[in-house]
Amino acid sequence: MRKGSLAIVITTLLAATAAYSQSAGTSILKLPQDIEFKAAPIPGAPQTAVLYGDPTKPGVFVTRVKFSPGWKDQPHWHPDEVRTVTVLSGTFYFGSGDTWDESKFKAYPAGTFYSEPPKAPHFTWAKDGEVIIQITGVGPTGKTFIQQPK
Repeated sequence: MRKGSLAIVITTLLAATAAYSQSAGTSILKLPQDIEFKAAPIPGAPQTAVLYGDPTKPGVFVTRVKFSPGWKDQPHWHPDEVRTVTVLSGTFYFGSGDTWDESKFKAYPAGTFYSEPPKAPHFTWAKDGEVIIQITGVGPTGKTFIQQPK
């Protein structure tokens, strides 16, 4: 009888913990007109909007990134333990590897979802026009560029 009671108590505690973690804090609602992209320090560089969490701290975060037409993001990687991307608008060109190689690009149209393993080297291009992506990850995040041969 004690084992059964212990199992019920443990199950109840786990369920309560899961319910609390899902409802902890306050709800967040951002309508499209409320989403503000922060200007990049370099003209034409990607602009970002943080929708949820803080990408610089441990925990879940959601950001949007707006790439100006023609922007090329040189080879780099991210340390995120978990990182997923959804292309919201435009066609995002994605290549894997540590050296820029246009033959490796795959076109990801709006609606595409993909994940990136931690520290996976890649490069991107907003070749055909403006692109907006949404990133969901577990921070802290960052971006380490890979030195390119001259």
